[in-house]
Amino acid sequence: MKAAAGNTSEGHTYQVLLFYKYVDVANPEELAAYIRSLATRLSLTGRVIVAHEGINGTLEGTTEHTEKFVAQFFTDVRFSDVQIKRSTGTGKSFPSLRVKVRKEIVGTGFSEEEANPRVRTAPRISPEELRAWYEDQRDFVVVDMRNAYEFASGHFKNAVEPGISASRHLPLKVGKLEPLKDKTIVTVCTGGVRCEKMAAYLMHKGFKNVRQLDGGIHTYMEKYPGRDFLGTLYTFDQRLTMHFGGTREVVGKCHLCGVASEAYADCAEATCHLHFIACENCRDAEGRAYCSQECKTAFV
Repeated sequence: MKAAAGNTSEGHTYQVLLFYKYVDVANPEELAAYIRSLATRLSLTGRVIVAHEGINGTLEGTTEHTEKFVAQFFTDVRFSDVQIKRSTGTGKSFPSLRVKVRKEIVGTGFSEEEANPRVRTAPRISPEELRAWYEDQRDFVVVDMRNAYEFASGHFKNAVEPGISASRHLPLKVGKLEPLKDKTIVTVCTGGVRCEKMAAYLMHKGFKNVRQLDGGIHTYMEKYPGRDFLGTLYTFDQRLTMHFGGTREVVGKCHLCGVASEAYADCAEATCHLHFIACENCRDAEGRAYCSQECKTAFV
């Protein structure tokens, strides 16, 4: 796959790598140490989670160094078929490198019986096939498995949002999806890692016809910029949002006044820190925003 053209700084271009795979990892600590050493040697920053169930990572560095990481990563037969998503970097998307060993590569809290993508996973639908479904006006429902604040700035046309604020909350919201049990469902998320496990969970709960978008929203937007996905894609780094060009509609709305916006802020009230969209006019002179009058009053 062709490397993404990154921003230029001091003669370098930067790119961000997004990747995951559900695969048996006998010794997560050993794999984490290897990834940490390789990424450090190549001056990469970002976040990588390793667990017995696989690996999930987002890394940034110069285009040269990130491609060297990919080449070395692929020498491990467990990961030689991993789909790497590349996007333009800034050189400042992450403050540091963090490689952690966790129980899961996505914090769902699901049991092995409820969702184990290494054993049972929903069939994948390619971006090309989903595009054809939209064109043919097929009868299907896109279920967005991201957090509500991610959905706010961008989502597929007519997508259903369960209203979760963390992946582990899906069981609390699955009742909202009950009317869709006999529908054709396509689960989506940023890169695929969340919707793969959540699709397995829906299958466990008796949903009849579940698919997962192969490569996630990132891959779809890259292939079809400005088509079917409205708005911009939320990222968990300093970029906050990204898109791949094309004519697109701004669907994000300021949490405070409702004007079209894609600018995120954390509530400036010290005990709140709600993450929300806040337009320029709803921020103070220092660029701070408060999610409510109550929070603003608490600050004063």
